[in-house]
Amino acid sequence: MQREEKQLEATLHAILNRVNDLKAAIQALITKLETEYETINWPTFLDNYAILSGHLTGLSKILQNELAPSLRSVVVLPLQLGCERDEELARLTEGRVPACTHDLVPDLLRTKPEPQAEQRLQQLNHKASTLSYDTAQKQVAQFTKVVSHVWEIISKGREDWEGESMRSAGIQPTHSIADTHALVTAVGTGKGLRPGMPPIGPGVGTPGMGPTRGPTPQMGPAAPTMPKAPSAIKTNIKAANQIHPYQR
Repeated sequence: MQREEKQLEATLHAILNRVNDLKAAIQALITKLETEYETINWPTFLDNYAILSGHLTGLSKILQNELAPSLRSVVVLPLQLGCERDEELARLTEGRVPACTHDLVPDLLRTKPEPQAEQRLQQLNHKASTLSYDTAQKQVAQFTKVVSHVWEIISKGREDWEGESMRSAGIQPTHSIADTHALVTAVGTGKGLRPGMPPIGPGVGTPGMGPTRGPTPQMGPAAPTMPKAPSAIKTNIKAANQIHPYQR
């Protein structure tokens, strides 16, 4: 009995530590979402979510350990019920449970879902089991189409929002998503390109082929020449017949 009690105490202590770590990670994630919602990015959110997943995995390993006693054989019963505030209970639950009342105890000691939730769950399971394969595939395809449409709307809204934020900040955008897609399509598939170049006319000359026949184009008035700016670089040109210092 003493050995089982020690194992139970050690298991509860490990579970309590893991639950406290999980609670601290959840509080940190909620605080980050509430205070850094403008600067937080998706990789940072995934890193914090991975911490929660690690705590849950560790808690599952503790409960599945062979040395841990089966908690299903342990019964928890309230020693005293009352409507008066219990300061020790409020301290242990961080103010969430101020008193162990008759209405609160059934919810705390419940091992099954509420009757309304359990009935709803049974209805959903029965509906899922009676659904045919073709109907399920059609619903999956329809749901995928809806998700893709929502994703396109969100992406377009994000691009518009980024463009507006750049314009409000005084930064002119240096690229266009539509032009980039059109250029990639033109290079890859030739979409939007003309089938051929226009032929060279009789009055158009090519370099190296001599004068071409046709009327000579009228030249407009010559543009005034700009005066040449004086060079600011001084050059010192030495005479070619300067005696070489190593010449014998």
